[in-house]
Amino acid sequence: MTALLVFAGAATGAVLRYLTTRLLRGDSPRAVLLVNVVGSFALGWVAGSSPALTALVGTGLCGGLTTYSTFSHDTVTLVERGEHRKALANVAANLVLGVSAAALGHVLGHRP
Repeated sequence: MTALLVFAGAATGAVLRYLTTRLLRGDSPRAVLLVNVVGSFALGWVAGSSPALTALVGTGLCGGLTTYSTFSHDTVTLVERGEHRKALANVAANLVLGVSAAALGHVLGHRP
């Protein structure tokens, strides 16, 4: 049953990532930043909750939605184009906003 929850969450997350990229008209760095921040918030929110919810949302949805590999590729592409400031901003934004979103999700999801 847990594997089915992960599968359902991952399928949904992957489709949401695809739609986000389409919505932002192929602007991969912005789309990836958005899905990474949203996924970080969601994971922070559900971390430590029921095993079923963690499987569905934490492992499945967040795993399918967020993408470290595309973030890395986008950053390398920016460097190759000579856009070093944009590459550095991309790294900083993903790190700072992602960790902040996870912390906020954790605080909001674990209020008494």
